[in-house]
Amino acid sequence: MTINEKLFNLQQEIGTISKDAKNPFYKSKYFDINSLINQLQPLLKKNRLLLLQPIEEDMVVSKLICIDGTGAVISGLRLPEINDPQKLGSAITYYRRYTLASLLGLQAVDDDANIASGATSMASSTEELPWLNEDSPQYKAVKTALTKGTATIADVRKKFKVSKKVESLLK
Repeated sequence: MTINEKLFNLQQEIGTISKDAKNPFYKSKYFDINSLINQLQPLLKKNRLLLLQPIEEDMVVSKLICIDGTGAVISGLRLPEINDPQKLGSAITYYRRYTLASLLGLQAVDDDANIASGATSMASSTEELPWLNEDSPQYKAVKTALTKGTATIADVRKKFKVSKKVESLLK
């Protein structure tokens, strides 16, 4: 299978990434890079893809390499000139998240960037929401959030269309 076929299969399985990290400054949620990679790992393994995120020539790069030798895809962003190591670390983390999301064509809304730029966030119409499928990584994240009490079914319905069957499984 080619790298493009593997990426196509991965995209069909991943759906929308759940945002589980909170930014108290903007009172918003975003998807954390570690959570994102954690959600992707089983699908990367299944499709025999290796994820690397090195810094090369002042750029944060996300690479997906087919371990069967059928190619690779790369996305990168040049780092800004920042002398403060803590701010540079934040920029690297942010760029890792967005080069990977861009590379995979992930469905996610960045509330932090939207609020900071004055843009509106996700449309409220349920017609535009993805379905929450019981065999998806999002289902597992939702189930965990409901169990921990950090989310309600109402919260879930704001982000996903939920069938009666899936809702009964979540209870």
